[in-house]
Amino acid sequence: MTLKIFLVGLPAMLLCLVVQTVVTFWCVRHYARQSVPMPARLGLLPGIRPLAVTMLVMMVGNLFQIGLWGALFVALGEFGELYEAIYHSAVNFTSLGYGDVVMSKNWKLLGPLEALNGVLMLGMTAAALMAILQQMIKFQQQVAEAER
Repeated sequence: MTLKIFLVGLPAMLLCLVVQTVVTFWCVRHYARQSVPMPARLGLLPGIRPLAVTMLVMMVGNLFQIGLWGALFVALGEFGELYEAIYHSAVNFTSLGYGDVVMSKNWKLLGPLEALNGVLMLGMTAAALMAILQQMIKFQQQVAEAER
């Protein structure tokens, strides 16, 4: 049974990895194209818009992955409603671990697999956002030096 769980869980993890890679790559590329050092007199919005878009897209990417796991749980017959499956998936993906909704013994091991997957994907999101924030700080330092 354990092998069967891994044969189902690992492709789901790989699919999430592909989704996360594509989303992260697009976000970093989008930010790099949209952001340029801007003088402070141009206002706040042009400077933060690329970051806001990037954060929104990454959040949607993570929610999409939660939905993929939820759909898998429904397809396996673990939940009758998509809402309950997505709720359970979100609890697993974020490592929240309420435990108020559990899967049957046959598929219960998918929960820790999704939690491992979620920690990695959320960590990748945080790392990409941190790199973007570092770039924003660098831009602001360049602007400050140029205005002196």
